Amino acid sequence: MAAKRILMLVGDFVEDYEAMVPFQMLTMVGHTVHTVCPGKNQGESVRTAVHDFEGDQTYSEKPGHNFAINADFNAVSVGDYDALVIPGGRAPEYIRLNARVLDIVREFAQADKPIAAICHGQQVLVAAGVVAGRTCTAYPAVKPDIVQAGGVWREVNDTASNAVVDGNLVTAPAWPAHPEWMRAFLTVLGSTIAP
Repeated sequence: MAAKRILMLVGDFVEDYEAMVPFQMLTMVGHTVHTVCPGKNQGESVRTAVHDFEGDQTYSEKPGHNFAINADFNAVSVGDYDALVIPGGRAPEYIRLNARVLDIVREFAQADKPIAAICHGQQVLVAAGVVAGRTCTAYPAVKPDIVQAGGVWREVNDTASNAVVDGNLVTAPAWPAHPEWMRAFLTVLGSTIAP
């Protein structure tokens, strides 16, 4: 398996599991993951939020951990990376306002590099204009955004554990989908994990 260089876009109040777990999984199998955040430098951190599903009409939110930024956002060159990961949480709703974030996403999409987005991370894909004609899923509240942007919506299963693959794009509705989402992303990356 060839080790890949992966860029992860985060911001304050990114969903804790959706940043930490993929970072750890991808690092565990030998890939290098650079975490970047607009307005923050290498060595700083973002605050995370834990979103849980406790029977309310939407998720609940609790304080999470601090998540380390290990690369400089201003130095990002898409040519240095093989793939992109966009976690969910509250960060996507405002990092999508950053023009450079959108340019980075468009460059990955135009180069047909693997992109994995989960939960509200797809808000960044919508803002970048890269979901038209693509089949994807997300947290259900993001469905209108995806449909309005010309994406093809795939319903979330009863346990929010499904992932959708459309070429180089791998999407999922929330952290319960990590096993399927990361398994699919690793396949798109060309990574083979066998017991």
